[in-house]
Amino acid sequence: MAGDGIKSQLHDLIKDVVRISVSGGLKGVFKKDCTDLGRRISLLSHLVDEMTEFRSDLGPLEASASSSISSSCISDLLFALRNAKRLLSVAGNFDSNEDDTAKKIACQFQSVTWKLEKALCNLPYDQFGISKEVQEQVELVRAQLRRATQRYGPTNTVVLSHASTLHLDKELDLLQCTREIKSLHIDSMGDSDHEVKAKKDATASRGHASDNVIHGKQRVENSSASSKDCFEENIDFNAHRGGNSPSRSAEHKRKPDSVVMPEDFLCPISLEMMRDPVIIATGQTYERAYIQRWMDTGNVTCPKTQQMLQNLTLTPNYVLRSLISQWCAKYNIEQPMTTATRKIKKSDGTFRNVSGDITAIQVLVGKLSSRLIEDRRAAVREIRSLCKRSTDNRILIAEAGAIPVLVNLLTTDDTITQENAVTSILNLSIYENNKGLIMLSGAIPLILQVLRNGSTEARENAAATLFSLSLADENKIIIGASGAIPALVELVMNGSPRGKKDAATALFILCIYPGNKGRAVRAGIVTALSKMLSESGGSTVDEGLTILSVLAGHPEANDAIVKAGMMPILVDLMRMGLPRNMENAASILLALCRSDVENLARLGRLGAAIPLMELSKRGTERAQRKAISLLELLRKLHRV
Repeated sequence: MAGDGIKSQLHDLIKDVVRISVSGGLKGVFKKDCTDLGRRISLLSHLVDEMTEFRSDLGPLEASASSSISSSCISDLLFALRNAKRLLSVAGNFDSNEDDTAKKIACQFQSVTWKLEKALCNLPYDQFGISKEVQEQVELVRAQLRRATQRYGPTNTVVLSHASTLHLDKELDLLQCTREIKSLHIDSMGDSDHEVKAKKDATASRGHASDNVIHGKQRVENSSASSKDCFEENIDFNAHRGGNSPSRSAEHKRKPDSVVMPEDFLCPISLEMMRDPVIIATGQTYERAYIQRWMDTGNVTCPKTQQMLQNLTLTPNYVLRSLISQWCAKYNIEQPMTTATRKIKKSDGTFRNVSGDITAIQVLVGKLSSRLIEDRRAAVREIRSLCKRSTDNRILIAEAGAIPVLVNLLTTDDTITQENAVTSILNLSIYENNKGLIMLSGAIPLILQVLRNGSTEARENAAATLFSLSLADENKIIIGASGAIPALVELVMNGSPRGKKDAATALFILCIYPGNKGRAVRAGIVTALSKMLSESGGSTVDEGLTILSVLAGHPEANDAIVKAGMMPILVDLMRMGLPRNMENAASILLALCRSDVENLARLGRLGAAIPLMELSKRGTERAQRKAISLLELLRKLHRV
């Protein structure tokens, strides 16, 4: 088949699917399913447009499409779109009381959605010349399809693949369609069974279809990024899985009439009710968390219109937020995240609810993107104060989408804003779950810029932030490979007293990972530590010895310690240091001498035997063990 013919078919199928899905003649319990599927497929028109324009060095698109990979992908996409069109033609008019038939049609929706997602998964973007912007849009469609597949119930790829081969031609009547679907013998669809039942009851109660069915007792799922990968199940549907007990039937009869959610309340990206709607430069409104993520990945176009964005300002849509609140109150619907519903585990093992004014925090986070420098300054200063006070605030501020915006503020030329932004990130990182969000936001390179070039306070808090993030083991590897260690060593050498301590603490945590020890030695950490141990006043001796105790034993570190002439300093610290310092000095010397006869002989010449004997009697338990081991090594050396 010629390439132009393929593209023409793709265009025609997408247009047909969209036409059917927005048709005023849609009715029945699957109207929302038809509308959602059509909306997602409509976003693929930009993909096909770019494929139309593409020409490569290998020739026109036909040449690419003829390759095995490209041809397979196009065939899969055509197949999925044809099945989507056929399914919509049948399901859009389904208004029957047959439970089994409804369940099988739900299975078909899952199958078609799954097939579309798989077809898009393998598209060779490079071969088709697809731009980065359209690639990002296709990935968003894939994510929506994947979540939609999960909402229909557990995924069985064998069943779904079989189901997607059914011929649901428009001319087939519903009975023939039902007979083909029943041949699959799918008797249990898990959650989709309950979902279809609820949709049928909702249709019967109002006598017409709706775009989005919501019961008074149902919970509108939290639309935050952290919850979108989970199954979006309804509370009432979960209450009695797999059965129709009398209690469930009685409860169902008590449900109020269903209500239709206005289309404008749904985010065009997530297709969920918005909790924090914002307006972008094109005038379109999105849920803040989703449009922020879209922009954070480098996109400069509107996902809905594909127009170029003149700026990346997010303006809170207070009018729409108020309308959503009023509508939720009128129909007794719980508005998503109007109050915090997360739980925190306490030290005694019990849980408590997170408390705080999420709406006020969302407004504050919105001001972080203000064009006015004074507004940004005031907002980031308040964010810094709030996330310093409590864990609840750290959870809510992150939930409101503050982290990516704060990370962007690290690049500002305004010193005050930069200081408050990096300190806010430091305070947010104290809550364990926020560490991953900070890392995913691409914060490390920008924190390093602040560490190298920021004000004294900003550099101190940038080092402290790296320490906090490094407490997670996987982050030790990422941060160590990012170039952070040389910058931290430089701060140890030339920073303020507090900066030196913060940088030393971060280096200690990073060097727990063996791969970072060599990096630290090559960055000159031993020279910096030697300076710390020799400074008058001894205010940094403890930190220096702690880091050396972690490094000692590494071949590069051992050589560098000896060459820096640190063994005499360590022997002196065993004589008159604090108990903890004596302990660390003995531990470092043991690591240096255990497998190196020359170092052991050097230790003997430094007169270490006397302080070691004293330490073996009066030191801490660990210091005594180290001292006894060193004394035994010295005795063996003398016997030889």
